[in-house]
Amino acid sequence: MNETAESMASILIIEDDPKQLKLYAKALRGHRLTCVSTGSAALQAVTEVKPDLIILDNILDAGEKGIDFLPKLKSAAAHVPVILISGTLQIRQQLAALQGPHSAHYTLDKPVDLDELDRTVEIALTQCGFGETVAVLQSLEQAEKIDASEPDRRFTERLARQYEMIKRLRAATERPNISGLARDFNVSRKTIIRDLQDMIRRGQLAEEVYPEWRTETGDGE
Repeated sequence: MNETAESMASILIIEDDPKQLKLYAKALRGHRLTCVSTGSAALQAVTEVKPDLIILDNILDAGEKGIDFLPKLKSAAAHVPVILISGTLQIRQQLAALQGPHSAHYTLDKPVDLDELDRTVEIALTQCGFGETVAVLQSLEQAEKIDASEPDRRFTERLARQYEMIKRLRAATERPNISGLARDFNVSRKTIIRDLQDMIRRGQLAEEVYPEWRTETGDGE
């Protein structure tokens, strides 16, 4: 892999303003961007592109309001962090959007400050979403005192390892070193291959990161 772009995150942008889309394209250069102009199209795109992050504008095409689609988007992809962007929402509406089981992670005002957007996207991708899911599972294991040999514990360990691998590979400039990753995580090469296959199937990594993913054989731990 010659460029970092292939391994960067998948971001779904729901925005109907061409000028704003150009702004996002410049600010998020290198990430894999999918752009739609309505909440209705976004619901379909969520299942097709499997985004790592959603940027949701409140005023959309066809008279739709992004905030009305927020619960549906979170129901379809509860693990995906959402950044809600608006120049019309009042403080009380912004707070409401950040509360409850179907809430956004962040709200940003228009005009969007690109430095603030960059920082927010970075935190959302590295600490929210998949990372939060892993942290919750680890916390539940501690509360339930799950033994290390139990399947649930092994499942969480696998997700935690994959989470750390995603962060490494998105910043990489070369193809993954299977043997090096196996040493770092103290698992077999086949386990690392299986992890890569899992992440590519889920859309968390682009296929170009590991083109052999369809033909290699992984095993359990």
